[in-house]
Amino acid sequence: MVKLRLKRCGRKQRAVYRIVAIDARSRREGKDLRKVGFYDPIKNQTYLNIPAILYFLERGAQPTGTVQDIFKRVGVFTQLRPNQTRIN
Repeated sequence: MVKLRLKRCGRKQRAVYRIVAIDARSRREGKDLRKVGFYDPIKNQTYLNIPAILYFLERGAQPTGTVQDIFKRVGVFTQLRPNQTRIN
């Protein structure tokens, strides 16, 4: 199964995160399938590649809780087709 989750980058005490599509069995810094976004909690900046995110969500990728909250804040789920709005 593919998950959309955060991958930690940056230095000590200045963490920034990449939002990546990754195999659910991989560890946090493991090999990702594709980078689909960027999140900086300190500056509260977010960059998302919406077409890539929709591609993975339509094919069954599951976002983690934190990534799901980021997507809701930006409004990614409103762009899904009506029959695919349910996220488990």
